[in-house]
Amino acid sequence: MKYNNPVLKGFYPDPSVCKAGDSYYLVCSSFQYFPGVPLFESKDLINWTQIGHCLTRKSQIELRTVTSSGGVFAPTIRYYDGRFYMTTTNDTTHQNFYVWTDDIYGEWSEPIYVDQGGIDPDLYFEDNRAYFISNGLDDNGISGVVQCEIDIQTGTKRSRSRSIWQGTGGRYLESPHMYKINGRYYLMAAEGGTEYGHMVIYARGESLSGPFESYANNPVLTNRNLGGYELQGVGHGDLIQDNNENWWMLHLGFRQIGRWLTYHHLGREVFLTPVTFDENGWFTAGQDGTTLTAFNTDRIPETVVQQEKKLDTFENTNWTLDWCYLRHPLTANYRLEANKAVLSGTDITLDMPASPTFIGIRQKDFKAAITCEIVLNGIGEAGITLYMDENHHYDLAIRKNDSGFEAIERLNIGDIKSVEFKVDLIDDSRAVLIIRSDPERYQFFALVDGREIPLGTAQTRYLSSEVAGGFTGVLIGLYVYGQGTKAEFTNFKCEYL
Repeated sequence: MKYNNPVLKGFYPDPSVCKAGDSYYLVCSSFQYFPGVPLFESKDLINWTQIGHCLTRKSQIELRTVTSSGGVFAPTIRYYDGRFYMTTTNDTTHQNFYVWTDDIYGEWSEPIYVDQGGIDPDLYFEDNRAYFISNGLDDNGISGVVQCEIDIQTGTKRSRSRSIWQGTGGRYLESPHMYKINGRYYLMAAEGGTEYGHMVIYARGESLSGPFESYANNPVLTNRNLGGYELQGVGHGDLIQDNNENWWMLHLGFRQIGRWLTYHHLGREVFLTPVTFDENGWFTAGQDGTTLTAFNTDRIPETVVQQEKKLDTFENTNWTLDWCYLRHPLTANYRLEANKAVLSGTDITLDMPASPTFIGIRQKDFKAAITCEIVLNGIGEAGITLYMDENHHYDLAIRKNDSGFEAIERLNIGDIKSVEFKVDLIDDSRAVLIIRSDPERYQFFALVDGREIPLGTAQTRYLSSEVAGGFTGVLIGLYVYGQGTKAEFTNFKCEYL
């Protein structure tokens, strides 16, 4: 069958995968957003359904002081002896920890902290022993992939942290994962930075603690030399064996907005690439070490159909799964119903590294039509924001003015905060706001007296990682600002074209 990449669209970076029975489970980074670490399930590796989050309580993750692209980095999910474990880093507090559950559909434990530095932690289990792996410095100050044995009940170290591999010399060695395959230990990692030079590398050895021999043809997977190709930034992978003993890699990558336009704003997404072992036990990945927008494979039965959701509404999304908040929300300000959201504002704006009244859903494709009807009650404002971070977002909103109400388009690009266009609504505090998106540009409209009034355009590149920096992607957010201001949002629709 033929499947298309990415298999999980939008801002879902740093994927990690495990298998339990005949099902696969995948987690991704969430950074400053809450709940933390989205959790997905699949039967075939190409169709993924979100079933929860790993971090759903304030006690599990500190986000109050987290700036954009801080917070929850690069989780790993593992299944051992009937229990699921998810380990990650709060990069803002520089703490590595893990949580566990015996019910993949239920709540996860309180965090168990490990006294080892670095980021991108991994857990490896063997013979009822647990090993904790991250990148960083070991107890002797040597950098690389660092390993120690831990007590899985308490997180206490049972051995000193020791650097076991220094990679291949590329910058930013990260994302270490350990596997035992056919009696050998494989250590896979990423180098090059999570950008256009990203790549997957690996080594193998006869012992859990090394020494490790690097694969002679590293990087095993990268799109760094494919100039003008849509898929870029390929790296940060995790291996999985399917029910038919085929090997695959789930990894991140991103889609740039045009062939020669090296910007991406949808975030880093999840890609699936076939992996093949040779007779000597070394593996290759993809087509000549690259990943493609589509693969034809006999590893997945023709009876499997890749599903693609083209429409998001209040009615067909789940407030607790598909939508998320900026940091820890004040829940009293949100009344979320089957067909509407009623939000109450505060004095916290979208420009602050705090928790404004905001609830967002990821933008999953370049071409989209977004509409929502909003009724404003108060002297503040309410609207739709295309949100990258507190310094980079485009807002289409209703607000009070001297003559009544107006609809505005505001561009927030770095230090520039500019209302570009506005249209009076006279005494009417109700309006339908419309955003149309293509790879290079957003267009903004307000529906007034049955007429679409253009409120300007904005280039997508100014919401890209190349401009804004950071590790996230654009969210379509509903927001309210202003103490005592309330807004009702209905008829939300995001249709992908």
